[in-house]
Amino acid sequence: MAKQISEIRPSVDPRSSQVLPSKLGKAKDRALNLDPIPESTDSLRKKLKDKRRQQKQQEKQRKQALRQKSNRRKDSPRRIAASSPDFKQSSQELAGALVVPSSVEPERPKKVVRRSTSSRWRPLRRLGMLLGVTGVACAGGWVALELNLPDTTHMEIETQVRAGTTTLKSADGSILFQDGPASRKTVSINQIPRQLQQAFIATEDRRFFDHDGIDGQGILRAVVTNVLSGELAEGGSTITQQLARMTYLNQERSILRKLKEARLSQKIEEKLSKTQILERYLNQVYLGGGAYGVADAAWVYFGKSLNQLNLQESATLAGLPAAPSLYSPLSNPKVAKERRNLVLERMVRAEAITPEMAAKAKKSPIALNPKVPPNAQDQSPYFTAYLQQQLPELLSEEVLKQGGLEIETTLNLKWQKAAASTIKDVVYHDGYSQRFDQAALVSLDPRNGEIKTMVGGNEFEQSQFNRVTQSRRQPGSTFKAFVYTAAIASGFSPHDGFQDAPFIVDGYQPNNYGHTYKGWISMHQALTKSANIPAVRVFMAVGFEPTIKLARELGIQSPLKPYYSTALGANEVSLLELTRAYGTLAAQGYRNQPYGIRSIRNRQGKVLFQNKTTKQRVLDSSSSAIMTWMLQQVVTSGTGKPARIGRPVAGKTGTSEHNRDLWFIGYVPQLVTGVWLGNDDNYPTTGTSATAAVTWGKFMKQAAKDIPSQPFPSLPKLTGRKGSIVAKPVKPKRLKNLPMPRQKEPAVEFAENEVSD
Repeated sequence: MAKQISEIRPSVDPRSSQVLPSKLGKAKDRALNLDPIPESTDSLRKKLKDKRRQQKQQEKQRKQALRQKSNRRKDSPRRIAASSPDFKQSSQELAGALVVPSSVEPERPKKVVRRSTSSRWRPLRRLGMLLGVTGVACAGGWVALELNLPDTTHMEIETQVRAGTTTLKSADGSILFQDGPASRKTVSINQIPRQLQQAFIATEDRRFFDHDGIDGQGILRAVVTNVLSGELAEGGSTITQQLARMTYLNQERSILRKLKEARLSQKIEEKLSKTQILERYLNQVYLGGGAYGVADAAWVYFGKSLNQLNLQESATLAGLPAAPSLYSPLSNPKVAKERRNLVLERMVRAEAITPEMAAKAKKSPIALNPKVPPNAQDQSPYFTAYLQQQLPELLSEEVLKQGGLEIETTLNLKWQKAAASTIKDVVYHDGYSQRFDQAALVSLDPRNGEIKTMVGGNEFEQSQFNRVTQSRRQPGSTFKAFVYTAAIASGFSPHDGFQDAPFIVDGYQPNNYGHTYKGWISMHQALTKSANIPAVRVFMAVGFEPTIKLARELGIQSPLKPYYSTALGANEVSLLELTRAYGTLAAQGYRNQPYGIRSIRNRQGKVLFQNKTTKQRVLDSSSSAIMTWMLQQVVTSGTGKPARIGRPVAGKTGTSEHNRDLWFIGYVPQLVTGVWLGNDDNYPTTGTSATAAVTWGKFMKQAAKDIPSQPFPSLPKLTGRKGSIVAKPVKPKRLKNLPMPRQKEPAVEFAENEVSD
C-alpha cells in the first residue's frame, strides 16, 4: 500500500510548501516506506474502489455484449484461415498498435460461431408445425360441425315440409287446415312455368346448375356489388343454401349458422337432383302475404293459377324472396315495380328473355287481384280447436314445439261442409222467428267412435265456445231412451203397460204436454208419443241406481242425480256424450270412445301416435235391438216424423223446460248424429223439437248419399226373455194418484213438454 501511494504522491518538504525535485526523482527509483497519512488514506481507498467497480461493470457489459452476439441468429462469416501470412502480420501490427493499460484487461477477440445445418431448417420446421396444428384444428372443427348438424337421414321428405308446420288432413287425405309456414298448394316442377323458373334462377342463383351447393363466384360478386352500391343489393346464398335454411335452420345471423348452411347445402346436392331442389325451393319459399310457394303467391297477389301468369307477373314474384315485405306490390307498388324491372334485366343478362320482351314488360303496370291464401281458412274450426286441446295429452312439449306434424283426422270433409251449411241455414231461417241464435251438430261412426262432423256453433269468429263438447244443457225427453233401455234390459217387454194418469210422488208431480192423458199405455207407445208420466213410472219401476248406472255405461259422463225428474232429462249433459250414448244403441250394445285423431306423423314420416280403437259391450244385443225398434216408431209415427229421410231411422226428440233447448238425436246403422238448438244465455225459445228433427233430416239426407241403406237388426223374440240387469224399484214415501181430468181430443195426438226441477 505504501508503495502504491508513493507512486501517485509527490515528495513534500515539511518545512516548506514547495515540492523538492531531487527527492521526487529519487522516489521514482526506489520504494519508499512511508507511514500512512490518516487524512488522505480514506479518499484514496474510495477512489480505488470506484475504479475497480467501474472495471467490473465494464467487464460485465462486455461479456453480456458477447453473449448477445453469440445468440443472434444470422449467418456467421467464414472463418479466416489461421495459417494465412497476411493474417499473422496484420495480427502483430494490430497488437503493437493497441496499447492496453496494465490496469485494464484487454478485450477478448470475437468468437465466430458457425450455425449447424439443422438450425437452418428450423424456420421450415416451425412453419410445418404451425400448418399441422392448423390442420388438426380445422379437422376438429369439421368434425364438431358434422356432429352439430341436424339429422339428414330423411332429407327427401324433410325438404318438402317446413319445420314448425302442422297440417290437419281429413279422412280422405284432403287438407283441413295448415298452421305455421306451410305451402297451402304444392305443385310439381312440371306445373311451374319455365319462364317463372328462369326468373327465380336469374335473380337468386344465376349459376344454379354449375355449382355444388356453394357458389364462390356468386359470393365474391355479391360482395363487390354490395360494396359498390353501398347497400345490400345482392345476396350470396344459393338456392340450395336457402332450401337448407328453410328446412333445417332458422334466421339467426351467425358464422356458425352460415357454416351449417353451407355444409347442409352440399349434403342436399349429394342426395337430390337440381330439378328436385328447385321444385322444393319454389314450393316453400316465403313470398309475403302469408304465401309460401309460388302457387300460393300467384293466387294471393294475382288471383291466378301458375299457368295463367305472364312475364311481368313472374318477374314480380321472383323479386320477392330477398325482402317480401319491402318488395310487396300490395304495400309498396313503386318499389315492387323497380324490383320487377331489375329482375327483367337479370333475365336478359341470363339470356332467358330478349331485351325487347323485357322492355315491353317494363311498360306494363302491376295488375293486382288479391285473394286469401288457399287452405288458410279453417274448414272445421271447432273440430280443429277440439283436437289442439288433445295434442298436449298425446305428444310431449318438445315435439309440439318442433312442429312439422301431419295429423290424420277422422273428419269427413264433404259431410263437414254439409253440416256447417245446415247449421247456418237453420239459424238464419228459423232462429229469428223461433228466438234462438245458436245451433250445434255432431256425427259419429257408432262402429268405431270416429267423429265425422263437428259444428260447435253458428259463427266461430264471434264465439269459439264449442257447444258440442263444452256446453252442458238439459237433454229433455232424449234422456227417456235410457230409462226405457234400462227397463228392457231388466226384463220388461216393450208391450208392458203403465198408467198414464196424473199423480204426486214425494212432492213431485210430473205433467204431460197439454195435460192430456191416455190411461194405460204400453212402453213403446209412451216413448213414441213422448209421454212424461209413463216415463217417470218406468223409472220408479226399474230404480234410480240401475238406470243411472246403465246410462253411464252407454256413454253419459256428466253427473246424474237420483231424482224423479232425471227421467225427464233434468240433469245437464253435453251434445257429444248424448250422441255417443245413442251410438252405443246403434252399435248393438258396444260402446266406443269418440275420437278425432287417427294418427300423427313427424316430418320424417315416423308415426308418433296411432289410435287404437277398443269397444266394450255394455248392453246385450237383444235389449239394444228392442230399443232400436222402439226408437224407429218415434220417427215413423211419433214426434220424430220430421226426421224421416226415406230409409230406416231411429231417434228421439227432446225439449227442456220452456223450450230452452231443442234436441234431436238419431241414427242409421253406420252414422249417429245429434242436433241442438237454443241460446247461450239459456233464454227460452218459441220453437219445438220438430225444428231440430228437420235440421237433422236435412243434414242426414246429404250424408246418406254416401252411405248404403242397411236395415236395423230385427226385433227379437219377446216371450221368455230374461233381463241382463237387476231392477231395484223405488219405494216412495208418499204416492198419491190424482183423478183423471176430463180429456179433450188434442189437435196433435201427442206432443212433448218435459218438466225439470
